[in-house]
Amino acid sequence: MWKSAYYYKFCYLSLIMDAFTKEIVGWDVGPTLGLEYPSNALRMALGRLKGEKATDLIHHSDRGCQYASSEYVNLLKDNNIRISMTETGEPTDNPQAERINNTIKNEFLRGVRFTNINEVRAAVAKAVDFYNNERPHMSINMMTPAQAALCDGEIRKWWVSYRERAIKRNQSLENSENPLPLQPTLVAYETSQPPVNL
Repeated sequence: MWKSAYYYKFCYLSLIMDAFTKEIVGWDVGPTLGLEYPSNALRMALGRLKGEKATDLIHHSDRGCQYASSEYVNLLKDNNIRISMTETGEPTDNPQAERINNTIKNEFLRGVRFTNINEVRAAVAKAVDFYNNERPHMSINMMTPAQAALCDGEIRKWWVSYRERAIKRNQSLENSENPLPLQPTLVAYETSQPPVNL
């Protein structure tokens, strides 16, 4: 939000974040919720591919009219990007987007007064640069998103994701010859009757 001479005006931030590295790879600020600004953010993100075709990318968003528009959907499809949208309008369906929006607004822009949209854009550019290049994250081994973008393979977290742990355990069980998590053992009993709780 910024204040002109006599009234407040709203502006809208569009962000594209790489879920693996937490890096903001595309962004734009516009005076409306129009399609132009999210499309600009997506084009910025696509520009980082340096002419290579996207492979195995999924674009996850809420069900905002700009993301569901035929133009935006076609831009995704033209670049071989699979589309995922929240089931409902619940913010909890897209927690990474909610978190990055909160970080930008409350860590970087809180309490700042703007008098025009160009000031907002300049502040967002600085915030994105700081976020990507100087702010470490526990979810990417205390690296910055720019450092994480240089990594291949799994990145260690500084916290436990029980969901990921369960997924890995289930995958290893599916790939093993013995689908049971316990190794078979032989038990010898010295009495003529086995214990009751087998």
